[in-house]
Amino acid sequence: MFDGMQRRVVSLWFPRLASNRVLRRYPLDGPFALTIKQNNANRLYCLNAEATQQGLHQGMPYSDARAFCPDLQTAPADLPQDQRFLQILRRWAMRYCPWVGLEGQDGLVLDVSGSAHIFGGEEGMLCDMRARLMRAGLSVQIGLADTRGAAWALAHHGEGVASPGEMLPALQTLPVVALRLDEKTSVALAWLGLRKIGDLAAAPRAPLTRRFGPDVLMRLDQALGQQPEEIMPLADPPHYGVRMTLPDPIGLVSDVMAGTERLLIQLCAKLKAQEMGARVLAVTLRRVDQDQQEVELRLARPLRDPHRILPLFERGLAGVDAGFGIDQLRLEATQVEALPVRQISHTLERGKDQLDDLISRLGTRIGLENIQRFLPADSHIPERSFIIAPAAYCEPQSGWASPNPRPLCLFPPEPIAASGPHPPERFRWRRMFLTTGRATGPERIAPEWWLEDDSWRSGLRDYWRVDTIQGRRLWLFYTPQNPGWFVQGEFP
Repeated sequence: MFDGMQRRVVSLWFPRLASNRVLRRYPLDGPFALTIKQNNANRLYCLNAEATQQGLHQGMPYSDARAFCPDLQTAPADLPQDQRFLQILRRWAMRYCPWVGLEGQDGLVLDVSGSAHIFGGEEGMLCDMRARLMRAGLSVQIGLADTRGAAWALAHHGEGVASPGEMLPALQTLPVVALRLDEKTSVALAWLGLRKIGDLAAAPRAPLTRRFGPDVLMRLDQALGQQPEEIMPLADPPHYGVRMTLPDPIGLVSDVMAGTERLLIQLCAKLKAQEMGARVLAVTLRRVDQDQQEVELRLARPLRDPHRILPLFERGLAGVDAGFGIDQLRLEATQVEALPVRQISHTLERGKDQLDDLISRLGTRIGLENIQRFLPADSHIPERSFIIAPAAYCEPQSGWASPNPRPLCLFPPEPIAASGPHPPERFRWRRMFLTTGRATGPERIAPEWWLEDDSWRSGLRDYWRVDTIQGRRLWLFYTPQNPGWFVQGEFP
């Protein structure tokens, strides 16, 4: 900011940010509120104007709200989505000035010093802000002053404009809570008769400091401009993209691969500086006829090694139609993940990197989601002791924690003709007559009563490991409640 320029700050408060965000996507008529669970109770979190007119308020128990307003429509609050929406609004507000910061969970603060004239003055700028936000379906209250504290106070408790250098006249009728004081301090000041900011400004400072500490007067001085308060704009996230414009068009696969390699080296250097790794990469090829083709590469693990990534692009780039030539290459990491620097050691497994590269190569042909692995699950039921998950999005885990061995081949139970609680000496299974050589067991497994499973409604199962003379090693079980024998698995 240049010396002598009058500082001007705008505070934008969105009192219904969360409900406005939801209603913009799913419009509803009538009272509506978002709910949040606090202290094992559902409470109202954010309400629209119709719900407020019915006498409902934030923090009200949901059961009481339904009693007051039976036609109330609700939805669960999503705080992360609200913050992402606020970040979108922050980027939108940068059309008015480059210095935009967050103000709590539902507001923005803008340092518009020297930029209001672009919009026809301060009044024109504020009208433009309000009109655009109203068209977007957002409720907003706006304050403009010389200081951040005064702008916040006007937005939350007055919605007005303070003339340059006239902070106290604009704030003196507002309650002391407008100074961003906590509720306990505001109530204590009210008991002393200091209900307005003007009363606080006229009171002796020494007794206030001794009783309340320096925070109360610091907030007052910040609002009046006697103490500085900075506006810290949030930095934009790093952009992981590089581009190359060619002097002459190219069309050979080797030339495209060479250009992609140069871009990969630059991009991986950016990723390394931020300790990030790419999960999804996209190469955009612009032809001389202005047509574009894109080749996407999805990786099984985050990577930033250009020599490992480049061969994975070869199949996709070989299928590109160069037309009359390609004059521009653009490489972008569209999805990144944290990839901290690892200590170099001789114990690092080289085989794991090769497996990840193999999964990536196969994923370019059949899709990463179709390459799956088995993972152990926390259940003693054989059918529920594992889950199937895409190998690219999970890590291999240790073996199943079971005191008894489990067969590698597991199938639905197949009945056999036998009786009694002990394994039969001879039985027929899959058109084969088998003779029991050795039987190990039983292992009793009880059903999980908290889950509905028709196959386990018969109750307990006694599992036996049976080695037959013919060489088959089977997993049999007996159901005591409804006597019967079944084969469910086979050991290698």
